[in-house]
Amino acid sequence: MTSGTRETPVNSSPAVAANAEGEEIEVLESTDVLPVAPEDQWKSLFDKYDPDNSGFISTERFRDLLATHGSELDPHKLEVLLALADGNADGKICYQDFVNLMSNKRSNSFRRAILQGSRQLKGCSLRDEVGLGLPQRLVRHVAYETLPREVDRKWYFDSYTYCPPPWLILVITIAEVAVFMYYGFQLDRLVLQVSSPSFLKSPLPYHPQLRAQAWRYLSYIFMHTGIEHLSLNMAMQLLVGVPLEMVHGALRIGLVYVCGVLAGSLAVSVTDMTAPVVGSSGGVYALVSAHLANVVMNWSGMKCQFKLFRMAMALVCMSVEFGRAVWLRFYPPAFPPCPNPSFVAHLGGVVVGLTLGVVVLQNYEQRLQEQSLFWIFFSVYTLFVLCAVFWNIFAYSLLDVRLPPPP
Repeated sequence: MTSGTRETPVNSSPAVAANAEGEEIEVLESTDVLPVAPEDQWKSLFDKYDPDNSGFISTERFRDLLATHGSELDPHKLEVLLALADGNADGKICYQDFVNLMSNKRSNSFRRAILQGSRQLKGCSLRDEVGLGLPQRLVRHVAYETLPREVDRKWYFDSYTYCPPPWLILVITIAEVAVFMYYGFQLDRLVLQVSSPSFLKSPLPYHPQLRAQAWRYLSYIFMHTGIEHLSLNMAMQLLVGVPLEMVHGALRIGLVYVCGVLAGSLAVSVTDMTAPVVGSSGGVYALVSAHLANVVMNWSGMKCQFKLFRMAMALVCMSVEFGRAVWLRFYPPAFPPCPNPSFVAHLGGVVVGLTLGVVVLQNYEQRLQEQSLFWIFFSVYTLFVLCAVFWNIFAYSLLDVRLPPPP
């Protein structure tokens, strides 16, 4: 794709996508498909291509419609819409399909342009396009880092506008650094801040004696045991979280991140009842584990460079950080009887990433509320949260748990 005038190959053969195993490729809708027509014009426009009032448009007439409006489309989007016409097995598109197209809805009716076999997507690969500026090259790089199908990568490349930018992960990271620096100067230490007698007196960490203060189940992510803890979490959070947010948006990535954070603190309150919690590892591990699982599940389709080496490095970083947390938990605390922070939050984040997170990343440009697997995992997660809340209310007194004194 070049910056000059681009001709639209309306009369070329339809484009389809298929991997080497003959996997069925879904055609996705976009919020920038065709100019949105007012509702009172839908019927008249449909009737123009349905003179027999049959309620259907043949794929040939649908292609005529694309020929009429094709100059207003990006070539990659036109490829997918032509694939829709070509892949429609019954050779016609019903009125509801047409309405969904014109109203920019992402309905399942546009997942039927499927072709099995070895036929390849029409046109050159997105990686082969030249004349791209730095922002476009960055978007292309992110597409290859996160999306397993060429048709999805092209659709994302044409749709992404940097508006809004990936702000959520950046804001969380900046806040974590600011809080760490504040307490670094206040406690007069940057390494192993947790060894300071005033570390847990902050209103941010989770502490079992203060578990009635509900905000601590989330605010603990802004406190870290030391610069080594913050550095590892920040690196993984930025390198994985920002590209994922660029593709899937702040709402979806924020959902996975917050669910991982909450699951981490609740898991500690259930399984490591006497320990405090600090650090953003619950949310970070939710994002990283979801991304790594998505890469493994779509290994042949993922075209990111050095993916095996990079996956190994990600696992090494996660293992080093988790090992540090386990060592710190069982290291003699500086101020007994309060133990050092727990490592169980990491495991809670991994479980969220491998369940809820994978479903979110697997359904690019599809409505999560239409995915039954999303509701199954979300229901299980909600049930866990409710059980953990009741556990925190009743179990500590029933089990007569000896808690450390409040900070």
